Amino acid sequence: MKEFRDKLRLIFGDRVIRKGILITLGLLVVSRILAIIPIPGIDSAHLQTLFSGNQFLSLLNVFSGGGLSNLSIVMLGVGPYITGSIIMQLLTLMIPKLKAMYQEEGDAGRRRFAQYSRLLTVPLALLQGFAFITLFQKQGVLAGLTPSHLFLDLIVITAGSLLLVWVGELISEFGIGNGISLIIFAGIVSRLPTNIGQLIFTFDIVQLPIYLVSLVLILAVIFGVVFVSEAERPIPVTYAKQIRGNTASGGVSTYLPLRVNQAGVIPIIFALSILLFPQMILQFLTSAKVVAVAHIATSLLALLTNQLFYGIAYFILVVLFTYFYTAITFDPDQIATNLQKSGAFIPGIRPGESTSMYLSKVLTRLTLVGALFLGLIAVLPLILRATTGIQSLAIGGTALLIVVSVVIDLVKKVDAQVSAREY
Repeated sequence: MKEFRDKLRLIFGDRVIRKGILITLGLLVVSRILAIIPIPGIDSAHLQTLFSGNQFLSLLNVFSGGGLSNLSIVMLGVGPYITGSIIMQLLTLMIPKLKAMYQEEGDAGRRRFAQYSRLLTVPLALLQGFAFITLFQKQGVLAGLTPSHLFLDLIVITAGSLLLVWVGELISEFGIGNGISLIIFAGIVSRLPTNIGQLIFTFDIVQLPIYLVSLVLILAVIFGVVFVSEAERPIPVTYAKQIRGNTASGGVSTYLPLRVNQAGVIPIIFALSILLFPQMILQFLTSAKVVAVAHIATSLLALLTNQLFYGIAYFILVVLFTYFYTAITFDPDQIATNLQKSGAFIPGIRPGESTSMYLSKVLTRLTLVGALFLGLIAVLPLILRATTGIQSLAIGGTALLIVVSVVIDLVKKVDAQVSAREY
């Protein structure tokens, strides 16, 4: 306890860290204020009824940070930017120049890569905004709007999404933590009072054992996420001893830490984006005037909303994106080259290509463990929902994964800042 108090004293006693925390909190408050400013022409009663009976919209609302349930000016959240980032990172597999820009050109290359993602966000936001506006208009939530008003709403919510991305980047640059993840985190946490109230008002003493089992599983998921996020495999590395004149250097042994889950919370966010984006487009196409298109869209939407298919697809996508993002962020060939240039080697492994193959082999096995674990806890809430009938557990589980991972990342960054100040 004393150590915790000392750390808090260090955090709030340092002007730079305190300023970063206050900037982060202030910008998160701004993002929450934006989430309650509605676009004009909303039928609030009809909107609440629509969300209460639609699991898809409720999940989208969590992912958008709560802005969708109010039809706010930031109703799209940071979803278009995340989708744009996914597309850009997928393009690195097909375009070598983009891969070199992201991995080899340092901070300047990553800034250009991020700029391309922002540019791609604009057409994606326009497309998603048009789909949402048309969907809500057909559901009677947006009624009596002229084409000019609909166009204005489209521009407003597209600009709102870009504004929210800008707020997230301000947090990343001047605050503490990843701004985009923190905005999603703030939106999830803001829904906790509502979800807790819903559980209290719908509480049934007969289902008490189910609630207790669910609580135990939630605590186990939190422990598992923390354990897997912190777990790492140390790879021993030895630096060759060099003699220059009468001076000897090198000869020291250290280790290269390979984390079990290199990708963090990114695979979950990516998997949700891929699953939700087609459903949103299909919701729009179900009202198409062409009968064949409407029929196909209805059939595909029924397949995507099927809990069994959704759970299997969610699990597979989380596993695949874990491998995908790990491959982008950790390049065994580059690590092996850097070790060889610095005169370092892994005992028992030849430098160069053999080192790269060894690192790839170890990383593949580690990533399998992390990917299967993330996939399992991602679909666990869906299993609970199917067996218990408690609808809020599916949303709560997805949110729990994001919240725990973001908190772990934030704590690490604060600890890094404190350590730097102590030195």
